Amino acid sequence: MSIASYADLLREAAAQPQPQRLLFTFSQAGLPNDANHSEQRRFEERQGGTLTPVMCVDKPLQELSDIEALVTESQHTRTPWDIVFVSSMSEPVTQPAASKEVETALNKMVEAIKLGQVQMFLAFNRQGELLQFH
Repeated sequence: MSIASYADLLREAAAQPQPQRLLFTFSQAGLPNDANHSEQRRFEERQGGTLTPVMCVDKPLQELSDIEALVTESQHTRTPWDIVFVSSMSEPVTQPAASKEVETALNKMVEAIKLGQVQMFLAFNRQGELLQFH
């Protein structure tokens, strides 16, 4: 699986044998109030800072088209974001279990992001470019 963009993600998800549901956690980049000069400089160079989850949503693959549509839809919430983290799960077979499974997965994503454990997710900017965290 070679994913370098949001468009690649959608293609790969569509190629999976089971229908996929994508889980999105939108986050804002920022600095803590007590950031020192070095932290501020690194943030300005896009090399540091904090990520705060501000909203999350799940979508079946058939409701997704491109990054522009995702950005446009997110603007209706009037909640600014810088980075979207994405995970996926196979569509649950039984519908009643689906909402509970999705809610649990989204909560785990939010908590992982708060702890800085983002390596298990794909991350994209508003242009659909894959981001790497070191």
